[in-house]
Amino acid sequence: MENFTLFNPTRIHFGRGQVAAIGSEIPADSRVLLLAGGGSIRKNGVYDQVLKALGGRTRFEFFGVEANPDFDTLMKAVEVVRRERIDWILAVGGGSVLDGAKFVAAAVDYAGDPWEILVTRAAKLTSALPVGAVLTLPGTGSEANGAAVISRRSIREKLAFISPLVFPKFSILDPETTFTLPERQISNGVADAFTHVIEQYLTYPANAAIQDRFAESVMLVLAHEGPKSVKHPTDYDSRANVVWATTWALQGVIGAGVPQDWASHAIGHELTALHGIDHARTLAVVVPSLLDVQRSSKREKLLQYGRRVWGIRTGSESDCVTAAIEKTRQFYESLGLRTHLSDYDVKPDVGAEIAARFRARGVLKIGERGDITPEVVERILRQAA
Repeated sequence: MENFTLFNPTRIHFGRGQVAAIGSEIPADSRVLLLAGGGSIRKNGVYDQVLKALGGRTRFEFFGVEANPDFDTLMKAVEVVRRERIDWILAVGGGSVLDGAKFVAAAVDYAGDPWEILVTRAAKLTSALPVGAVLTLPGTGSEANGAAVISRRSIREKLAFISPLVFPKFSILDPETTFTLPERQISNGVADAFTHVIEQYLTYPANAAIQDRFAESVMLVLAHEGPKSVKHPTDYDSRANVVWATTWALQGVIGAGVPQDWASHAIGHELTALHGIDHARTLAVVVPSLLDVQRSSKREKLLQYGRRVWGIRTGSESDCVTAAIEKTRQFYESLGLRTHLSDYDVKPDVGAEIAARFRARGVLKIGERGDITPEVVERILRQAA
């Protein structure tokens, strides 16, 4: 196991009726910006719960944060925060809204061009406004981590930043706020969370027994409860387990002291930037192909994964690795996510384009061993055709 420092300051309020906890979290004299997406919270009752919990606090609202939140949209919210002297950001929505809130909180007092926050991965960030969250769409884990992914459609870029300054101070996780989600969104969330675990687990052995077993338990819950929750969206117990599993997938514990990959996300972000494909669906395309291309370097963990998560115990090692990769593909497909570029009308030559974009940025080695070069990225995407 590698050395690690584990830090997670987010207070979680989980369960029915927990939106009311906002009242004990945000000081009464705060000036609050409610940041939200397209307006579904007005229809499902969450907005009314939030207003009741905010009480008499001075409140401003900014709706319109997109899926894959856009830099230019968020900069408009930054203008509101500066003009109205906001001192708290309350994100009400899914991972995109939460990511957007983190960026707004970081950009408000940033001395230079806020785009630098994404380019430098927040290396120069020294302060951020406090952020609270009401999660209405599980999947990204943004409710309990210090990471955000922001798109800039005008230049076809999608970049991430990480900073301990933007961990939410608190997050509300009430499974009932997710009951009205479209099937596509909950399927995407389950697939995204499952891939978060893969990125931290399917690397090489680090003798980190706790992290491995925690990771496997999260994958088992998602594999069992995910499809069930898609089919039965108002089953509270099933949805509660999905919501909690997606938080655990990316709140720091399972990734502590172990090697991590994240190449699938890096490649997937490019597919979203170039072709607008849902984030989770890019992962469903990339992951099975990447695992196959990298099967030699990931062999030991693929065998463990196949045995412990999918119950694969017979056949040669090569057969077991192939079966584990196929089970992963089947899981994505069981959620309704297609797993080939052709399913999204994307041609195989996108691999050459993405490889060139990586080279232009100086991104020449990704993956847990640094052996996924632009040439390997191109091979992964050709195989995903």
